[in-house]
Amino acid sequence: MTLDFSRRHALTLMAGAIAGSTGPSAARDTAIDTIKAVRSLGEIAAYRGILFGTAIDADTLAHPVQSALYLHHARILTADNVMKFGSLRPQEGPANFELADQLVAFAAHNRIPLRGHNLIWNDWVPEWVGKLSSGRIAYWLDRHIDEVVGRYAGQLHSWDVINEPFFPLNRNPGDYRSGPWYSSMGKDHIIRALKRARAADPTGKIVINEAGPEWENPWGPAKPYRDGLLTLIREVQDAGITLDAVGLECHWFPQFKFDPNQYTDYLHKLAATGVSIYITELDVNDGALKGSQAERDAQVGERFASVITASLKEPKVEAIITWQLADSASWLMSVPKLWGPNARRPRPLPFDHDYAPKAAYHAIAKALALK
Repeated sequence: MTLDFSRRHALTLMAGAIAGSTGPSAARDTAIDTIKAVRSLGEIAAYRGILFGTAIDADTLAHPVQSALYLHHARILTADNVMKFGSLRPQEGPANFELADQLVAFAAHNRIPLRGHNLIWNDWVPEWVGKLSSGRIAYWLDRHIDEVVGRYAGQLHSWDVINEPFFPLNRNPGDYRSGPWYSSMGKDHIIRALKRARAADPTGKIVINEAGPEWENPWGPAKPYRDGLLTLIREVQDAGITLDAVGLECHWFPQFKFDPNQYTDYLHKLAATGVSIYITELDVNDGALKGSQAERDAQVGERFASVITASLKEPKVEAIITWQLADSASWLMSVPKLWGPNARRPRPLPFDHDYAPKAAYHAIAKALALK
């Protein structure tokens, strides 16, 4: 199938499947066949040695058509929410691994590498953690990493051990993000967590994942993020820890200003430290984009292509991962305040709410195929 497989053709096939089926099972099977008729983004990326993948949550496992979409296109998966501290430990005490276990089993059954996301993040931490003494917070950092990483040791591709360590607006020394881990241990919590994760899973790749170095945004310029991350990498390496990769999230909002040359130059600086680079959470919020739906979709596609094209100028970029694949699964669906002035339902991903390919799919495919 060529790259110009149209959205209209996909929808026609899906509509025919539903109208002409003898039941839900037949409609589902035909919809899955329609998905498989579109050339796989994972296959396209693999030709140039890139892992293409997506975030995925446990709810996808209950939807066979969505699961088929993700399995068809992804060559690597990232746990979306089910492995986050708050998901596993909403209350102090034993962790609930039920959903995380389901996702690990799903990835293993389908022989797709899974990334663990995330172990330590100063944002979105359950309130009970912040009410503890510094000593107890340190205890829970150690225990959480030991239990989570230890449970899945040898089963996952990599771990986002530290997530979004920087946030200049918090005005902490070194531009570090405020939160219970930072408040109790300062930036030392980062080295502590990385060492703990390495000890718990000697074979898993350990990663620092960050949002902010990619572009100028309303929360501050890119420079503090860029400088901070480079400094942190050197400090981690000076501490004798092998940092396998850094992740750049690349959530693009319309008001962000992207300079592809500055971005690529920064990727070269990251690569010079010896780490691999993953693009970990790529999506494009179209909330404030202007024009018809087709025009907005085209702009979303252009932004995907711009980031991917600039990223692939650096050979140390090994993975391109979108934050979910279908619009219906986007995190933006649950945050109406980010939908833009017209409150339009978000369309930030390569496939629409019916799993049909959009302009972003074609733009990604073309950018991955170019050499």
